[in-house]
Amino acid sequence: MESSNITRLNVNGKEIILIGTAHVSKNSVTEVRETIEKEQPDSICIELDQQRYDSIEQKDAWSNTDIVQIIKSKRAGFMFVNILLSNYQRKLAEQFGIESGQEMMEGIACAKEYGAELVLADRSIQVTFNRIWRGCSFWEKIKVIFSIALSVVDDEEITEEDLESLKSEDMLTAALSEMGSAFKGVKEYLVDERDQYLSQKIKNAPGDKVVAVLGAAHIPGIKEAINKDIDVSQLEFIPPKSKVGKVIGWMIPIMLIAIIVITFIFNPGSGWEQAKSWILWTGLLAGLGAFIAGGHILSILTAIAVAPITTLHPLLAAGWFSGIVEAHYRKPKVEDFESLPKDLGSFKGLWHNKVTKVLMVVVFTNLGSSLGTWLGGLNIISIFIKTFS
Repeated sequence: MESSNITRLNVNGKEIILIGTAHVSKNSVTEVRETIEKEQPDSICIELDQQRYDSIEQKDAWSNTDIVQIIKSKRAGFMFVNILLSNYQRKLAEQFGIESGQEMMEGIACAKEYGAELVLADRSIQVTFNRIWRGCSFWEKIKVIFSIALSVVDDEEITEEDLESLKSEDMLTAALSEMGSAFKGVKEYLVDERDQYLSQKIKNAPGDKVVAVLGAAHIPGIKEAINKDIDVSQLEFIPPKSKVGKVIGWMIPIMLIAIIVITFIFNPGSGWEQAKSWILWTGLLAGLGAFIAGGHILSILTAIAVAPITTLHPLLAAGWFSGIVEAHYRKPKVEDFESLPKDLGSFKGLWHNKVTKVLMVVVFTNLGSSLGTWLGGLNIISIFIKTFS
């Protein structure tokens, strides 16, 4: 009797076999190999993009990461979130004594072993994250960040039986429905769009017989989308930032500067008070953010010095400067990248590892300077109103 995790489809005369897996399940790894050995497909599709495939094939790539270049290219936040997300899967994998994503590695190995065409069927993770960030509401972003942060300290254990039951369609439907109500925007970009993308890539894979190794959560959506003609270029498109947001980003600092200048003209004492208030709120809170992240004293001082200026320029961020200084004085070494999996298991390790510390200095400095912008701006307006009332 065939496993309930196997789905057989026939699309335009092409036989497609979908294997629904749990990314940290030993049973999934065994099932992938047994199915491929039996079916001898022309193509094997795996739920990976080029970036994640390279990280599997080149395991030492982390040690060659240029953290300064990551900061300069404005990808520090993306990298930090990616590290935290991978941590949850790693903890489950350790619990079951298996390497996270090993069923994908098994698919890669089988493609080489049996001479099948390997198809990287998933959308770029960076495109997915960017579409989530641009498409979600402010409150959804806050909830997502909070959920990711909680995953670092989540010690709840899950049995392998739980993992296997989660691969059933009924359980998945309930879980995704719950996710849809809590994170509607996230589910659309993280699950629904990728279901469509994966279905088109699988359908277009070379040969008459295709085996696809996929997370079980995607099977229902792929079955629904597989007979539709999907334009993957639309799903790879990153929406530009809102023009309204750009205008507001420039108008707020221009307005604050104008308020201070007008106040100076009519009451120099109040104008100086506004300027000092802005420097103190933005500088000290940015410095506090770098301090909480465990930053070097020069990183903290850099945050304090640049925040009053960067907060008035929408294209600059105080965290970039403090992060680059942190990376200069506490440059991550090979062993820091190698010990990431272990260090992510605790808050102490998170603050101890130089990789995460640099990234946290960037993120926390930016959070502090953002808070300082709001508080300092409100204080400037308050002084302005008192001066002219």
